[in-house]
Amino acid sequence: MTPRSDKRRAILDGALEVFARDGYARASIDVIAKEAGVSTRTIYNHFQDKATLFQTVISESADKVAASHMALVDTYLRKVTDLEDDLTEFGLAWRRGNATDYAAHFALVRQIQADADHIPQPAIDAWQEAGPLRVRRYLADRLATLPGLRLDDPSLASLHFAALLNADLAYNAPEPEEAQIRAAVRVFLYGYHR
Repeated sequence: MTPRSDKRRAILDGALEVFARDGYARASIDVIAKEAGVSTRTIYNHFQDKATLFQTVISESADKVAASHMALVDTYLRKVTDLEDDLTEFGLAWRRGNATDYAAHFALVRQIQADADHIPQPAIDAWQEAGPLRVRRYLADRLATLPGLRLDDPSLASLHFAALLNADLAYNAPEPEEAQIRAAVRVFLYGYHR
């Protein structure tokens, strides 16, 4: 990496931490600069303003999480032999990754949900397209191929499945146990199993 790219990376990492902790409206460039170990001038040399920095941070973070989720879809739902068991294993892997590997990203998502009225709409749109909508389409395509499911609208089924897997996230619940994920899968199958 060049020194310029090292500083850019430090800015993005520091900004993710600050935005995830403080939210968009309360985060300041001064605090981000301190977290990143750079000057505010350096931040403005890389990013036009706080809105541009935020959009870059959330898009990049969402892209990483989406890539991870799509890899899980490929790993766990490529060859399904037992619909309930395989969907449960997928759900457990999905949630474990969210809780451990991407804690800062999901803290940032909670901040976005709480502060949406104060965040520029282009940033929200970029996040949605880079992450949630991309994963939803990918999961919908895979669910549509699974034997035993009756999907009139795979995109809606994908949304329902993800919502069931993540239902307790709004309550800052600890990592779910298999029984919780299996129950979510059973509810999903109740509505979508042939």
